[in-house]
Amino acid sequence: MTTMLFVLLPTAVAVALGLTWVLRRYALARRLIDIPNERSSHAIPTPRGGGMAIVVTFLGCLAVLWTHGLLPWRWLVAMLGTGGFVALIGFLDDHYHLPRRWRFLAHFTAAAWALSWLQGMPTMTIAGFELPANWLCNGIVAVYLVWLLNLYNFMDGIDGIASVEAITVCLGGVLLYLLVAPDSGLWLLPATLAAAVAGFLYWNYPPARIFMGDAGSGFLGMMLGILSIQAARIAPALLWSWIILLGVFIVDASVTLLRRMFAGGQTYLQAHRSHAYQFAARRCGAHGPVSLAVGAVNVIWLYPLAVLVALGYLDGLLGVLIAYTPLVGAAVYLKAGTASS
Repeated sequence: MTTMLFVLLPTAVAVALGLTWVLRRYALARRLIDIPNERSSHAIPTPRGGGMAIVVTFLGCLAVLWTHGLLPWRWLVAMLGTGGFVALIGFLDDHYHLPRRWRFLAHFTAAAWALSWLQGMPTMTIAGFELPANWLCNGIVAVYLVWLLNLYNFMDGIDGIASVEAITVCLGGVLLYLLVAPDSGLWLLPATLAAAVAGFLYWNYPPARIFMGDAGSGFLGMMLGILSIQAARIAPALLWSWIILLGVFIVDASVTLLRRMFAGGQTYLQAHRSHAYQFAARRCGAHGPVSLAVGAVNVIWLYPLAVLVALGYLDGLLGVLIAYTPLVGAAVYLKAGTASS
């Protein structure tokens, strides 16, 4: 396992770094460029699709972990099949703009594949009530996975933010595994994903030289969701901890969507720039401080609460409520979901 730490993780960073350079040249050659418009948060044309470097690197690392006996076969099949399919759909959408209904159908198919190989959700206890692992529970979890996939796409709107979120959430997941199941070796899963994203971040940090694209953002959302389900199978409390770690993105995307839905006069599924982080970036006049602030919130505020829940010192649902309350307040303060200017 020490060899994995000192060989696999730096290799993942290097491979993702190199592949992103290759993909940037490909995007420029194929004119896969995001052109700024009235709903954009960037000012200059920028190539997209670099997130495929994360996909290829991480899925390759999963195969290495499996060959060393550090990843169960079912988990390998779940993540390879789901991640590869989601990335393919995102890649096609980046190139050809697939109809929304077909994207959603593909996303739910991917979620069903993952849940079938992960053998669904374990029995959970919520506010003292036992939630059995039945078809209804798994249906809710499928919606959760699809929502994470899509909200990650929504939240990938300024330079570096999706990468910083993925890295800090994954490092939080590493911490949880080391505290709850240190001998399992499963901390290598989020560690490897963080390493792959770190290689991409070199090219994506403000000012970004390439964007992640739907292939990368959707893949990250789905992989983080699957990691949270896997953690729940190790210890049910860890699901709550992962939901806490994902709080910044979940709250911003959810508050923005709900406010747009109930405001009227807006087509709430159209592209826009009314997320809290987008308002914050315009106030700052830069993307970097906002992306770094997201990472800081994760480490300073969400990590401690996630750890308390994982160790049994705090009820999971209560921990989520405590964690999310100031995040909701910040999203409302920043006018998330209101008409942008």
